[in-house]
Amino acid sequence: MINLTLPYPISSNRYWRPVPIGKHITIVPTKEAKAYRTKVGWMARAAGVSVPIKGRVAIEIQLYPHRPLDWKKRMREAGASWDDTVMCIDLDNANKVLLDALKGIAIEDDKWVRSLSSQRMEPDGRDACVVVTIKPIAVVQPRPRFW
Repeated sequence: MINLTLPYPISSNRYWRPVPIGKHITIVPTKEAKAYRTKVGWMARAAGVSVPIKGRVAIEIQLYPHRPLDWKKRMREAGASWDDTVMCIDLDNANKVLLDALKGIAIEDDKWVRSLSSQRMEPDGRDACVVVTIKPIAVVQPRPRFW
């Protein structure tokens, strides 16, 4: 199992950019995307990840947005739903960016993700971040039946 606390992901809108090649356009990662991926790689290695998990994996993502300075005022005005007013990347955008950044570092490839759970958390005062838990999934071989 791998547990990582990583920097808040960049938007997928800033992750990819179109590049004309001849008569065609291809999509490539931006410099910002490459920098994010490099930072994720260094942080994963610092956390003890030396090789990616091979094969099927289950991934849990907890996205912690930045807590604004006026969070107490928002809490008084909106009650328990105060964090709905906090700016946060869409979960689906965060998932795609994170899976791409983890590819070849903590997981072999995102095609092996068999279970993906993501949750937007209440800002808790720490810097905006994302907590990722990756677990290998064992493949259970069917038992042969003898009639």
